[in-house]
Amino acid sequence: MAWALKLPLADEVIESGLVQDFDASLSGIGQELGAGAYSMSDVLALPIFKQEESSLPPDNENKILPFQYVLCAATSPAVKLHDETLTYLNQGQSYEIRMLDNRKLGELPEINGKLVKSIFRVVFHDRRLQYTEHQQLEGWRWNRPGDRILDIDIPMSVGIIDPRANPTQLNTVEFLWDPAKRTSVFIQVHCISTEFTMRKHGGEKGVPFRVQIDTFKENENGEYTEHLHSASCQIKVFKPKGADRKQKTDREKMEKRTPHEKEKYQPSYETTILTECSPWPEITYVNNSPSPGFNSSHSSFSLGEGNGSPNHQPEPPPPVTDNLLPTTTPQEAQQWLHRNRFSTFTRLFTNFSGADLLKLTRDDVIQICGPADGIRLFNALKGRMVRPRLTIYVCQESLHLREQQQQQQKREDGDSNGTFFVYHAIYLEELTAVELTEKIAQLFSISPRQISQIYKQGPTGIHVLISDEMIQNFQEEACFILDTMKAETNDSYHIILK
Repeated sequence: MAWALKLPLADEVIESGLVQDFDASLSGIGQELGAGAYSMSDVLALPIFKQEESSLPPDNENKILPFQYVLCAATSPAVKLHDETLTYLNQGQSYEIRMLDNRKLGELPEINGKLVKSIFRVVFHDRRLQYTEHQQLEGWRWNRPGDRILDIDIPMSVGIIDPRANPTQLNTVEFLWDPAKRTSVFIQVHCISTEFTMRKHGGEKGVPFRVQIDTFKENENGEYTEHLHSASCQIKVFKPKGADRKQKTDREKMEKRTPHEKEKYQPSYETTILTECSPWPEITYVNNSPSPGFNSSHSSFSLGEGNGSPNHQPEPPPPVTDNLLPTTTPQEAQQWLHRNRFSTFTRLFTNFSGADLLKLTRDDVIQICGPADGIRLFNALKGRMVRPRLTIYVCQESLHLREQQQQQQKREDGDSNGTFFVYHAIYLEELTAVELTEKIAQLFSISPRQISQIYKQGPTGIHVLISDEMIQNFQEEACFILDTMKAETNDSYHIILK
């Protein structure tokens, strides 16, 4: 007699449902990414997005972004689970970025049938370089005249309209596109990561960059200024074929690790999904072309005009950071975090206003951001400034003599209210002659190259060449009168500290 084991009806239903769910979960795997070959809601369910969702606030876990940008380059396998992905690119090679419309039905109806504008940027990922980004890019321009950091490969791109590249912004390109149509832009990055690394003994580690895309819609005046979406990813750029070798090296290293160690690292994905970030702050730099601030005599330059009153002093340079106010809105707080190089925490503090951030204690910030970034953020919130190593005061000789004459004249006329001498503070951190030259040039609004040498007047009126050691022995808050002397080189001057 044959026996057959038969499951109860309820168990059959459960088993059938589990099989269907398992089959459905595998249905989208293996399909090639394409502009219209899949639903983005299915793609967002893949494991590649889980690492980003884990760091989002609860309100944003199920948020569907209006656009999705996909860089067609594989991510590195040597990235830990909760770290941001890293993608290697070859210098000058064209890489496709697919611009995908990910809106729900009825979302942003005002852009239906209209164009949007996207701005691409290649910026520094390292905060130390972010502080000196403009100087770093100017140095690159000087070493690579006529070259650009970022370009669009227009013949290979699809669906882009009116592509533009500002000649003064080497790392930025922009174009218009229709979200309803297939759009792919091919970009080329011409700088390599080691160009911004301090040279030592060879084999230097290259600095990472960020590719950031900011998308805008038209306002009532037809200007593309209303922000819609921003996303970015981390990249490193190597010399031709260097990215392929680095990817292979990382893969071989991972193969040598134990299964337990491999669990701590992300798998390598065929494409890189740009993750949501704050919009890049628009910063207008002053014109850095040499513009000498000499007066009509061509024998000296002036710190100010008129009688040297403080009302006529040149405007000081803008501070590195601005203070956060309790009245700052959450949107303005996001911009403040981005401006002050805390962009990695903008999503964490999405709904925080200025008052919310200022209420955080030092321990709170360290617990949220970690020891290093937490201390830096706490100091920025409290507006703590670092005292300079040395402060000196300078006054131009021509203004000093003029004020002396005016004061003497008033004394002879019986007027006891004489004018006061106006000095300018110079703050030194490195205590070098090069730094002093740059600070004096900044006061006079001229190029440091126009200052040939700086001397200090010594005993019996001799001129002693300023050296680093001499500056290190300056007394704190020492006062100097600045005199200028025409150098043999055209448009070049000697500075004398008296």
